[in-house]
Amino acid sequence: MSRLLEIKDLSTFFGRGEREVKAVRNLSLGLDKGETVALVGESGSGKSVTALSVMRLLPYPLAWHPSGSIRFQGEELMGAPKTRIRELRGDRIAMIFQEPLNSLNPLHSIEQQIAEVLLLHKRMSASQARDRVVELLVHVGLEEAVKRLHALPHEFSGGQQQRIMIAMALANEPDILIADEPTTAVDVTIQAQLLKLLKDLQAEHNMALLLITHDLGIVRAMADRVSVMHDGMVVEQGKTKDVLDNPKAPYTQHLLASEPKGRPQPANEDAPEIMRAGHVKVWYPVKRGVLRRTVDHVKAVDDITFNIRRGHTLGVVGESGSGKSSLGRAILRLEKCQGSIQFEGKELQGLSWRELYPHRRKMQMVFQDPYASLSPRLSIGQIVEEGLLVHKIGGGRDERRDLIGETLKEVGLEPDMLDRYPHEFSGGQRQRISIARALVLRPRLIVLDEPTSALDMSVQAQIVDLLRKLQKRHDLAYLFISHDLRVVRAMSHDVLVMRRGRVVEQGPADTIFDAPKDPYTHALMAAAFEMKADETGAVSL
Repeated sequence: MSRLLEIKDLSTFFGRGEREVKAVRNLSLGLDKGETVALVGESGSGKSVTALSVMRLLPYPLAWHPSGSIRFQGEELMGAPKTRIRELRGDRIAMIFQEPLNSLNPLHSIEQQIAEVLLLHKRMSASQARDRVVELLVHVGLEEAVKRLHALPHEFSGGQQQRIMIAMALANEPDILIADEPTTAVDVTIQAQLLKLLKDLQAEHNMALLLITHDLGIVRAMADRVSVMHDGMVVEQGKTKDVLDNPKAPYTQHLLASEPKGRPQPANEDAPEIMRAGHVKVWYPVKRGVLRRTVDHVKAVDDITFNIRRGHTLGVVGESGSGKSSLGRAILRLEKCQGSIQFEGKELQGLSWRELYPHRRKMQMVFQDPYASLSPRLSIGQIVEEGLLVHKIGGGRDERRDLIGETLKEVGLEPDMLDRYPHEFSGGQRQRISIARALVLRPRLIVLDEPTSALDMSVQAQIVDLLRKLQKRHDLAYLFISHDLRVVRAMSHDVLVMRRGRVVEQGPADTIFDAPKDPYTHALMAAAFEMKADETGAVSL
């Protein structure tokens, strides 16, 4: 009996000659009805290119296939007419993309976008399409969106946008659903909800699922079989339990060993206090009317108190919109706020820019997106040097270059890289550059705002190890902001849990993780650490 989808010896190259990129090489993969196959690997391994090859969505003829066969229900798709591919795409084979906001049309309402596939493939009338759109939104758990059919994508949260994408993909009840990193951009609790939704919908429709991810926890919970990709090739495949419990390929072993593990090195409980924040509030006014009067406030940070000691890490966790980043910016005086902010015993509130200036170099920040936070017009040396010039430290040009080279070496980069530009580095290397920019000023406190969320798992582990070493070497204090609780546990001595601008629980990391008291904290921990598949295949928490 032939498989629902059969990929044999698929190769996908981009360009020709010296610039030829061999994105996928001799890949073979099968998918049966009702089955989940996970395609696992790090960025650049060829996972998404494989999915786009199946959907025939690559920029041909720039992309081309020197070899391979893609059969759907026995029908060869390689070389099939465009009209036939359009008939199948979105109808029998559907895809959910990684970034929902980039995939949804910002100018069309959600009703228009979901209805489009129904009008195109099912030839429904407008009223029939609307009824089906409502049915689909309810089906994916978006009952509140039924009253907002004319709303645009940006008016919904990340988790809601991904559910809208799922509704679009399921509109015609496809035989195969390809999900390309469907949960990367959402919080841990939303992630668990989306995975459970996908699993339930798959069981209901007996749908085959090709799941593309770099998260091995998701693979364990969701997949029947797994194929591990590296450098465009499948290096290992088989039943999920066999591959993950007894990996044969060195790269699979490397992936499994790369999940952030361990705990931070013990910190001195009697260390001096470096930062104390008391009753901090960040309220954004909501203005309405012709005169733009303030009628309400968005309480991003609402009455939060904490302290950080030298050599300690305070982990701040919570979902998107909980106020984590606003809190981080507020304590650095990058955001207007109320309350007390004391740094090394000095009250920072009320200080002018000039009075605050001497404290700036001692308080630094590392941002979430390393590419967006580095100027593409400056070399690495110029980026790291900028703070030295502003604060007039480091001596002359040669002395500064030596100091920059030493700092780059300290974060795991080579000193001779300082004349290169950000686009010449990988994501992990760019994050090391961001850390070097903060570290070169020899700060006492570093605010790390989601510093690993944009990175592959093995690179996450490297950055966590680097941060722990730097903390020990320089006796640094960290405010570590993240929604990834595995990384927070590997980094933090103390944890502060935020929800809707307020603290719901705080205390020593071991207490928060092992015995959470608040129901919201418990839900976060369950979503991050206890996701599993039961005997029926349903994902539970």
